[in-house]
Amino acid sequence: MGKIYVGTSGWSYPNGEGTWNGYFYPPGTKNELEYYSRFFNTVEVNSSFYRPPNPVFVSNWVKKTPPGFLFAVKLWQKFTHPNMYRAAAGEEASISYDDVDLFRRCLEPLVQAERMGALLAQFPPSFRNDHYGKQVLESIARHFGEYHLAVELRHKSWSDDPATAELLRQHNTAWVQIDEPKFPSSIAALTPLTADIAYFRFHGRNAEMWWKGDVETRYQYLYSPEEIQELAEKVKAASEKTKLTFVFFNNHWKAYAPRNAGDILRALQMPFTDFPMGGLPQQE
Repeated sequence: MGKIYVGTSGWSYPNGEGTWNGYFYPPGTKNELEYYSRFFNTVEVNSSFYRPPNPVFVSNWVKKTPPGFLFAVKLWQKFTHPNMYRAAAGEEASISYDDVDLFRRCLEPLVQAERMGALLAQFPPSFRNDHYGKQVLESIARHFGEYHLAVELRHKSWSDDPATAELLRQHNTAWVQIDEPKFPSSIAALTPLTADIAYFRFHGRNAEMWWKGDVETRYQYLYSPEEIQELAEKVKAASEKTKLTFVFFNNHWKAYAPRNAGDILRALQMPFTDFPMGGLPQQE
């Protein structure tokens, strides 16, 4: 069985209705990442989606976490969400070799410290299995294949096509196993393992707010003990066939994610230290 790494998507949620302050982080917590790393052995970096992180900051992440703690880094939106990039930057998402080199340099402190767990390329639900989509996937695999690469595909045109799995296997790229509300265009509930790593992302099942909610209320969902057991069985099965398995909870509303991450560690019978805060909120 390969090693399992469990954590959350992001560690800093300081503002807004869904803040983690007072729910996961005790009042006055100065170093959130250091505190977070007392309980989990990995984290998914979300800030890198919006802009390539400064290598100095990345080096500080290494210093604030214990040996063996791994980072999964989300790929810059310029590579995966051209429309979102255009809206944010006011320019077209024209990819150059300089962009590839820029992002690689950001990851170098993690690589040098042996803390680079995986690189996540998350695509929007509108990203379809067509000639353009295949070209994008192959390009990303070609330019970032030196890392443990995982891709999140959400449109059912990918899971409807048996060739998708073969394409990902050719590049040893993990097909992210996602849990989120199901809609007619959604990808199949279970996709095959396609690499020597497995990568799970659990977004919650708040179907009512998924499209009409905001970036906080969409993720207002706490997995029940029965649902955690169901997810844990999938994780365990994947870990028996891979070298590394990454598990991230993205239901970040009021620290539901770390609570459920702790729940699945217990379900997997892995070591876990209870949060000193205790009393994290029940599902609302």
